[in-house]
Amino acid sequence: MRPTLSLFKKGGRSAWKGPYFVAFPNLKEAQTSNVAIKTQARSCTILPNFVGIRFLVHNGKDYLPVLVSPEMVGHKLGEFAHTRKAFTWRKKSN
Repeated sequence: MRPTLSLFKKGGRSAWKGPYFVAFPNLKEAQTSNVAIKTQARSCTILPNFVGIRFLVHNGKDYLPVLVSPEMVGHKLGEFAHTRKAFTWRKKSN
């Protein structure tokens, strides 16, 4: 499979190397039966054939669900599974 030019839009990796992706052995099963793929590969580039598939991406503590849409193609899986919680100020009780 040859990567498309739209996958090269993001910097950080040499163009001659191509996008980094992991071969998921249960990709066909996930497409047919709508089963989520559990992965720790946060740096895996989202390919066009991943659209519509649910992933459970590890954020260091939990596996967060990510449903791949067409706008996500070319980005990394880890961009959609945040590793830090938002900080909120709480009033101190006396």
